[in-house]
Amino acid sequence: MSKLEQILILDPSSDLRFRGPFTDVVTTNLKLKNPSDKRVCFKVKTTAPRRYCVRPNSGVIDPGTTVTISVMLQPFEYDPNEKSKHKFMVQTIFVPSGVTDLEAMWKDAKPDDLMDSKLRCVFEMPSDNDKMNELESSKAATVLNASKADGTSGAKASSLSMDDTEMKKLMEECKRLQTEVGKLHDENRQLKDEGLRMRKANQFDSSVSKSSVMLSKEPASKSLPSLLVVIAAIFIGFFLGKFVL
Repeated sequence: MSKLEQILILDPSSDLRFRGPFTDVVTTNLKLKNPSDKRVCFKVKTTAPRRYCVRPNSGVIDPGTTVTISVMLQPFEYDPNEKSKHKFMVQTIFVPSGVTDLEAMWKDAKPDDLMDSKLRCVFEMPSDNDKMNELESSKAATVLNASKADGTSGAKASSLSMDDTEMKKLMEECKRLQTEVGKLHDENRQLKDEGLRMRKANQFDSSVSKSSVMLSKEPASKSLPSLLVVIAAIFIGFFLGKFVL
């Protein structure tokens, strides 16, 4: 068992496989596991850094944990007759306790402390059977999406019909409410007219009663001076009679 196998278990163990066509970015994953009871620091290096994008390309693996690294191959023109010479190397080192500056740790590391694992890049083009399977899968996905779209459109149509029915009910309810409001306006107008007529009738009755009172007072006021004249004449006649006798 090598030093690396004592620290890291790589999946895949020896190759990084990329499946074409390579007209777009092709991504494969590299898993690193730390089965030890110590922290492990790692770096991923490649012989063709311009052709690959690695995320993350360095870091720390805690004891008993796994890190997944994405290796993204950039688009290129694939030549099946050309053998790939691209390689990757995973470099690891135990992290001493109390160390926080990892860059300084890498610079000061001794060759015996470093453990390397080399990986070979393999490019694969899909066969005719694979292409047919992918085509059938894409057709099935298209049919499934179309059926989902039809179901969605049917649901939308039913919801629209339900919306139309509810809208009609709402319009009928609005018309009924408008009719009731019109009736209430008419009743209110009638009540106002009744009140106006009653006020006018009361005013007429009060004016008639006042005029009758005034008429009843006028004869009394007119008979009062004549009565006084008669009384005065009697007294004058009485006194004149005494003086004459």
